Amino acid sequence: MSLKAYYETVEAAIAKLGIDPVSSRGKEKEGLWTLTKKDIMVWIDLWEIEREGRPYFQVMSPLFHVPEDEKLRAELFAELLQINDRLYGGVAFTTFKKWIYLKTIREAEGLSADEAHNSIMRVGTYAERHGEALAHKFNIEIARFK
Repeated sequence: MSLKAYYETVEAAIAKLGIDPVSSRGKEKEGLWTLTKKDIMVWIDLWEIEREGRPYFQVMSPLFHVPEDEKLRAELFAELLQINDRLYGGVAFTTFKKWIYLKTIREAEGLSADEAHNSIMRVGTYAERHGEALAHKFNIEIARFK
């Protein structure tokens, strides 16, 4: 399956942000883009899941390491679940490999540049809005990327 048309859709969405999509492409392989604003990093992935035979579009922002302190972790996770209830557009907090992310994922079929743009904006805006507030409230360090 060729993902070229999907790549073009994602790059049109990135261009709507006023960012050069070519310079934000991953260096290692196709289908990866990285955007940064201040300290917030947003990763965009487009790939095919072979066992399903269809491509997926994902936008995510790494925010924190999962706290080692059990009490702090439980309090933070409870807060993240409460915030998830107020997020829209398929965006939610999630964990993977000791990191807490904001993320949205969907099938790429039918994805328009406007929809991709909206997903990128939602993840980035939520990361900006909730990252610093949660870091302050729970006295944890937000991921810093420059």
